[in-house]
Amino acid sequence: MLAITAPGQGAQTPGFLEAWLELPGVTERLTWWSAVTGLDLIRYGTTADAEEIRDTAVAQPLLVGAALIAYEVLGVKPGLVAGHSVGELAAAAMAGVISPEAALVLARERGRAMAEAAAVTETGMTAVLGGDPDEVQTVLKEHGLTPANMNAAGQVVAAGTLEQLAALKDRPPSGARLRSLQVAGAFHTVHMEPAVDTLRRITPGMPVADPGIQVLSNRDGAVVGRGGDFVARLAEQVSTPVRWDSCMETMTDLGVTAIIELPPAGTLAGIARRALPGVEVVALKTPDKLDQARAVADASPSDDTLENA
Repeated sequence: MLAITAPGQGAQTPGFLEAWLELPGVTERLTWWSAVTGLDLIRYGTTADAEEIRDTAVAQPLLVGAALIAYEVLGVKPGLVAGHSVGELAAAAMAGVISPEAALVLARERGRAMAEAAAVTETGMTAVLGGDPDEVQTVLKEHGLTPANMNAAGQVVAAGTLEQLAALKDRPPSGARLRSLQVAGAFHTVHMEPAVDTLRRITPGMPVADPGIQVLSNRDGAVVGRGGDFVARLAEQVSTPVRWDSCMETMTDLGVTAIIELPPAGTLAGIARRALPGVEVVALKTPDKLDQARAVADASPSDDTLENA
């Protein structure tokens, strides 16, 4: 089975959309989506610097737009889709739960709300790489930090106040390496609860359909069979940890044999290569990888089975 994944915030790099604009129809599509979001997605994806696209209110719709434009250009139907954090909005559109335009508007409002929530208290995120998994969890708890992203064995992202993160730097888990992440705040923690309230308020009026492709939830890696349930999870997910490790376990259980990560690809592809040996992985960073991605898709057994959750 083929899975297509969409990355989350932090994956963006300056100019990562430039090569995609050379393809027919891409500029026109992104111009329309720029009008939808009120943001110049073309400029942000080509000439904007790293600091501009680090802004949560910009990064989130930019990432969703990038994933969706590449998915349209790719033109293959997978057996399963999943997105990491804000990538879940792209996954929802790919699965047919919401329209691309709805995904982009939701990404814009989500980004704004999370940026506002992040401005209340100085918070951040730090990747904890390696170390004993049980000790890592114990140390994070001692420091009052949340394991906001459980990406895979040996890769946890801690989130909390800058003071808590400084204490972690002074007293890290033995054998673990720490890497500060360039994000605006402690995403997927209680610090984001005001953003959850915003999404709960605006999503009830959004047109929603049941998925036409199996779609996984970051909450627990479950296949969600009802569109309304998935949208409700999208709102709650802003303040709860991302269980990408559970998503990969579900991929294994469902028989995923190949994964294509949409742009700006690399992060999820790297995790998959380490955690899912034997699964073919394509990081679709640039259009020159399209033929490879399509060949992998053609070679992957299709599975149209949907499971309710």
